[in-house]
Amino acid sequence: MNTLPLTLPDLQPGHVWLVGAGPGDPGLISLLALQALRQADAVVYDALVDPRVLDLANPLASRHFAGKRGGKPSPRQPDISDQLIQLAGRGLRVLRLKGGDPFVFGRGAEEAMALVAAGVPFRVVPGITSGVGGLAYAGIPATSRETNSAIAFVTGHDSSGEVPDSVDWPALAKAVPVIVFYMALKHLDRIAGQLIAAGRSPEESAAVISKASTAEQRVVTATLGRIAAEAVAAAIEPPALVVVGPVVDLRKHLNWLTL
Repeated sequence: MNTLPLTLPDLQPGHVWLVGAGPGDPGLISLLALQALRQADAVVYDALVDPRVLDLANPLASRHFAGKRGGKPSPRQPDISDQLIQLAGRGLRVLRLKGGDPFVFGRGAEEAMALVAAGVPFRVVPGITSGVGGLAYAGIPATSRETNSAIAFVTGHDSSGEVPDSVDWPALAKAVPVIVFYMALKHLDRIAGQLIAAGRSPEESAAVISKASTAEQRVVTATLGRIAAEAVAAAIEPPALVVVGPVVDLRKHLNWLTL
């Protein structure tokens, strides 16, 4: 059977592509992400981008680290946006490479708005967000017909590094059977306590997934009431996802990954 050749758009000089690199495994990047990696003159990348993804980049491209890690000196968001604008202004083909998906807790929207204000052409290339791909690599489906028809994705901290005040915990606890928290390891004990105080059972299943979809992936499961203590006992390190709900129980059947 004859097939038409696949034609992908080119990353043009003076343009910025905001690209999701997925949760870790380089095999999960998209064809458009690979196109950008091969064509970019400058790559501005986050701390959560797997080094193996960077290895796919144009060897002549300049690399600019723009990672943010809690409790450590990090580039300011306005400075990152300004850097993208300046690189594009020099006529370079700019790849802004972000872990997961650029528009899911990735501050990609802020960077895109800065590009709009500066008149810089851009493209968004979605990536597999860790709240879906990371769960799958742990053998935990985001949804299952038998367990849940809704899911919530929640950040574990706000711009100040604290648990977000904007979360309506009673409403969240009652609204959805499955909740996935990003960047929640530091405040896991408090978050679990908030959910229990809002009505979730302390016996409900929960899991922490560290360094999802990489060779260093680790998964700890426990009850909601015990998950924070078990994560500490196991010396789990960030980046980590936390999932609460009945889908965690499916891991005993669906844990397909052998590291």
